[in-house]
Amino acid sequence: MDKIAKDVGDIQSRLIDHRPVIQGEIRYFVREFEEKRGFRESRLLDNLNKMVVETNEQMLPKCSEHMHQHLFEALTRLEAANHMSQRIQQRALEAQQSTQLQVTIDRRKEDWDEFLKEQQRLKEEVDEEHAKAVGRLSVMYSEMKKDLAKFPRF
Repeated sequence: MDKIAKDVGDIQSRLIDHRPVIQGEIRYFVREFEEKRGFRESRLLDNLNKMVVETNEQMLPKCSEHMHQHLFEALTRLEAANHMSQRIQQRALEAQQSTQLQVTIDRRKEDWDEFLKEQQRLKEEVDEEHAKAVGRLSVMYSEMKKDLAKFPRF
């Protein structure tokens, strides 16, 4: 019975416990990988690291300086263009206001001319009425004079 338990334990460990087999396969894979690859990946990573360090130390400051220089130039040009566009807008606004002012002045002149014509017409009407009134009064006073002439003087 002891032997059967041992055989069952051995069978069980072989069926369920795969650690020794997996460890052997891992060792074999790592050995094959290292031999065939010859540490190419680590050399590639070292080369990449050197390139990154070189870029950070040499290229980045040059690029940063170049970028700042050109950004300053671009900003200066942009400010000049903005100033010019503002002047153009101001001139257009002044021209529009000048045009509107001229239209308003012309309209006021027309209104003034119309007002003067109306005043002239009213003056003529008043003069005509005055002339008629003076005529009626002259006739009336001349009749009154005639009537007074009929009476003897004292």
